[in-house]
Amino acid sequence: MTAAITEVRRAVRESLVDVPADAPVIVACSGGADSLALAAAVAWVAEADQRLAGAVVVDHALVSGSAVVAARAAAQCEALGLLPVAVRRVDATARPGGAGPEGAARDARRAALLDEAAAQSAAAILLGHTLDDQAETVLLGLARGSGARSLSGMAAVAGPFRRPLLAVTRSVVRQSVVDLGLQATEDPQNRDPHFARVRVRETVLPMLEQQLGPGIAQALARSAQLLRADADVIHSLAHAAISDLGTEPQIEALRELPEGVRTRVLRHLAIAAGCQADALSRDHVTLIDRLVCDPRVKGPIDLPSGNAAHRAYGRLVIEPRSTHSNAERLPNSKES
Repeated sequence: MTAAITEVRRAVRESLVDVPADAPVIVACSGGADSLALAAAVAWVAEADQRLAGAVVVDHALVSGSAVVAARAAAQCEALGLLPVAVRRVDATARPGGAGPEGAARDARRAALLDEAAAQSAAAILLGHTLDDQAETVLLGLARGSGARSLSGMAAVAGPFRRPLLAVTRSVVRQSVVDLGLQATEDPQNRDPHFARVRVRETVLPMLEQQLGPGIAQALARSAQLLRADADVIHSLAHAAISDLGTEPQIEALRELPEGVRTRVLRHLAIAAGCQADALSRDHVTLIDRLVCDPRVKGPIDLPSGNAAHRAYGRLVIEPRSTHSNAERLPNSKES
């Protein structure tokens, strides 16, 4: 047993410490090196700890021969000792007005994994994201100008999803595959520079390592962990404020909230009123915040999905544009 194999297995065992041994878990395995390493470690831990562990292979059907690759990955999982193993073929085609190619594939994959978890009565779905994936996520968030929640990266545990390898480097994970003598399949999209994540992986992170010294990925992952703790606190404060304020909160009560809490509350109110989350930008939330905090700013504020925000009798109201004829209604501008 090599150091790489030991580290990956230890990470998997630690991630399952609170999952009962008789509760099934499933591994999401594409046949790539990271997910194959995870599958091998889960199979070993399952046998050693007398756990129930299966697998699911999602075929996105985006490239020629994807069905063959999926069947090979399923066979590898079965050979490792994971049972049952399911193959789910999904429609990951991006649609006009919806998420882009990466988002469409992610949404389709998530739905398939949740569906298979229900079919296998699984207590957890294990994903093969590594420390390097976390670093890439943080850099992409920085490039988009994202807030603390996005910059905190991926959670080690998020509902039924778990990422046992999030603190293990990609090099260690892939070395474990080599040490075990397993044959991974390389997805050609993982080398396609059309994808921003690939450019970060192949160009940006290596450049940062060259210019700033080694350990950049570890530093970014550490920053994500610290930011997640802060974001969790702000989220809990916002959740409490949402419960206290109701769906049409008093303007004065909103103004008393710290800005970081208030903007999260405003975003929640807009989504709850019918604004599509993906279409609700930071600029929209900023405009609502100005409506709340600056008496000179009048409404309505146009929002996605045919909605608008305005003040009515000292309250913030977000509703379809056609239903607020009795509210303050002036152009979105400041009065002198």
